[in-house]
Amino acid sequence: MPNKAPFKKPSKTGKKKSFYFRARKKFCPFCADRTDDIDYKDASRLRRFVSDKGKILPRRATGVCAKHQRALAGAIKRARVMALLPFVNR
Repeated sequence: MPNKAPFKKPSKTGKKKSFYFRARKKFCPFCADRTDDIDYKDASRLRRFVSDKGKILPRRATGVCAKHQRALAGAIKRARVMALLPFVNR
C-alpha cells in the first residue's frame, strides 16, 4: 500500500486567502542612507528600533539587513549603558 499524504482539513473560518494584497519589500534604512557606522549617541534614531517595552525589534519587523542589525544591537546596548536609552520602559 503506497504512502499517501494526509488529507488537509479545511480551515475553521472557511475563508479563502486573499491573493490581492502584496507586501512591500522592506528596505534597510542604513543601507539607503549609505551609513558605514551606527552612532549610539543618536538616541532619537535608535528609538525607532526599540519596542515600547524596551526590547530590540527583530529584523523581520524593521527591515534592517543582517549586517546593520548586528551593529544596531550593539549601538542600542551601548546607548543603554550610557543612559541615553532606557533598559525598560514603564
